[in-house]
Amino acid sequence: MNDAVPEPEGTDPGSVRPTPDDDPAAPAPLEVPRAPTGHPEVDAHVARLADADHLTTDGHAEVYEDVHRGLRDALTALDARPGPPVPPPVHEHRS
Repeated sequence: MNDAVPEPEGTDPGSVRPTPDDDPAAPAPLEVPRAPTGHPEVDAHVARLADADHLTTDGHAEVYEDVHRGLRDALTALDARPGPPVPPPVHEHRS
């Protein structure tokens, strides 16, 4: 694959100039810091965001949707777990 761009007309035929490093279609790490949450399942989903650093922008949506789905499922699972038992109400008897 040739990453060089042909020179515009009026220049030496056959000469090429290098492709700019800031090509908007090229993958580039976002370098967004990701701090651990202390919840291994959540941390695994958040770490998956790094996969987008190696994709062109048209591939980001799939990663983001997958992470969103995983985080939503983790939150839903928290709602499904029984919590600690609720203590019985304390009735004060006044006589």
